[in-house]
Amino acid sequence: MTGLPALSAADGRVHARYWLETGDNPERTAAVIAGEQSSGTFTAVPGETPALKERSGARVERVHVLGRVSTPSLPTRQRAASYTQCVLDLSWPLANFGVSLPNLMATVAGNLFELRQVSGLRLLDLAVPQAFVDGCPGPAFGIAGTRALAGVARGPLVGTIVKPSVGLSPAETAETVRALVAGGIDFIKDDELQADGPHCPFDERVRAVMAVVREAAERTGRKPMVAFNLTGEIDEMRRRHDLVLMQGGTCVMVSLNSVGLTGLLALRRHSQLPIHAHRNGWGYLNRCPALGWDFAPWQTLWRLAGADHLHVNGLANKFSESDESVIAAARAVLAPLSARNPMAAMPVFSSGQTGLQAAPTYAALGTTDLIHAAGGGILGHPGGIAAGVAAMRQAWQAAVAGVPLTTHATAHAELAQALEVW
Repeated sequence: MTGLPALSAADGRVHARYWLETGDNPERTAAVIAGEQSSGTFTAVPGETPALKERSGARVERVHVLGRVSTPSLPTRQRAASYTQCVLDLSWPLANFGVSLPNLMATVAGNLFELRQVSGLRLLDLAVPQAFVDGCPGPAFGIAGTRALAGVARGPLVGTIVKPSVGLSPAETAETVRALVAGGIDFIKDDELQADGPHCPFDERVRAVMAVVREAAERTGRKPMVAFNLTGEIDEMRRRHDLVLMQGGTCVMVSLNSVGLTGLLALRRHSQLPIHAHRNGWGYLNRCPALGWDFAPWQTLWRLAGADHLHVNGLANKFSESDESVIAAARAVLAPLSARNPMAAMPVFSSGQTGLQAAPTYAALGTTDLIHAAGGGILGHPGGIAAGVAAMRQAWQAAVAGVPLTTHATAHAELAQALEVW
């Protein structure tokens, strides 16, 4: 929020910032939330001594009033003449939950959303102390490891998604991958809907696709990264990971909201490959402005748990998210979680992407440490897949050089053709 200092956990406590709306006195509501999420109960109980509250109670650090409205943002049974909107900062001692991501989530995003005094609540930011960061696994590969495995030392990883999302057989999927690999693609991923259905079983798909990838690598010396969607129960994910590894694969993909923090933690502690983390379902956590999460605190938990790549949507996307929100999400993924242990992950731009988004994406971020995944933007090129990949690279070359696409296209036929259909 403008004018408020950034959250810091330098004092060794966990700090969280919320947008809060309440029909009650905001300071009183803040105290209720702090009690609900730490030592408090709705009535005094034996053992809840002042010393215990001092030691373990959540602390209200700030209540900054923004304004008042006449109607509540969310349904509430606590009616009031007006509702105060404010920024609330809370903090907790680390000893309340220790280095435990699931219990951290239960603390900063638990029952507080349901309190009757609350007519709107959104988690805006989260800062965890160094001891917590150091106790989490974090990304095993991150940006540098991803670049090394994909063989892309500079520039974005130009990627795509196998389409149709579902319905292709393993052999048909492999043929699609063959065309993409021949076209010079850096990164290919399963759709989040393609997992282990009877029409395209996971094991058969991995074997068929990796046969194509290995053959190309032997012939060209270059192995594109393929993210296989292994989302499932923990034992299934471990077994599927091992198959991808055995077949020479270099990435696995998981749907975060499907497997949860403990699922990702289990996979991270087992995995010898980068974890491509898909955020499908994000809209139900984020789309209501008066409820849920901002992306910055949400992605913090998943990076701590071990995500190497995180989806951030894309500019001019097919969804409801604004460009400003997309860029804020990408910046959050690239921002260090601490000076000593940054745990940087690679943002993944997707959703209706073409080379037209290269320049504004680069202008906003100032880096090419990202995956730019385009489906139709590559596959729909009139010159074919190889021309589509080339056009995406040329668009990024223009973006980094600060050259207009139309100018760059005069010397690059693939880009010139692409501009007719993008």
